[in-house]
Amino acid sequence: MTQQSRPASLKDAFEKLQAATDQKPGTNLSGRQRRARTVARLAAVQALYQLEMTGAGVEVVIREFSEHRFDRDLEGEPLAEADETFFSELVRGAVSLQSEIDKAVTARLASNWKLERLDATARAILRAGAWELLHRADVPMEVAIDEYVEIAKSFFEGPEPGFINGALDGIAKDAKRT
Repeated sequence: MTQQSRPASLKDAFEKLQAATDQKPGTNLSGRQRRARTVARLAAVQALYQLEMTGAGVEVVIREFSEHRFDRDLEGEPLAEADETFFSELVRGAVSLQSEIDKAVTARLASNWKLERLDATARAILRAGAWELLHRADVPMEVAIDEYVEIAKSFFEGPEPGFINGALDGIAKDAKRT
């Protein structure tokens, strides 16, 4: 995997995700609820990245998103509504169960790869996706995988989205066996 990952802008990443979400049938959620979950997933990936890069505490980062990022402008444009409860559960869950999640992700890496070698954004996507696959039975696995692959596409132009798709698909298969 390459070590380069940055969308042209956060606004571009969100717009790509919103377009992909709007075009796909979802669960029993309304279009507005699906978009709110998409925003929550994107924000959770950002929060997990921020936690890793800064070492800040999980509650501090969740509070920062709640008070300063949600329902605010994103590069001059209003950000769509986020499912803040879903966001908080996702971030807390991924952090509190990181050891379990990292084992599940590592089991799906090529034998010569270590989790630490992955780009920090890819790690955040995989951790959020793995937590959701392992701990949110109410979310169809296909929906979760698809959302995180779309998030990966908004950050990466190379092979990373395919890699993330394969890893999350493998984690989903492993979860079904247990």
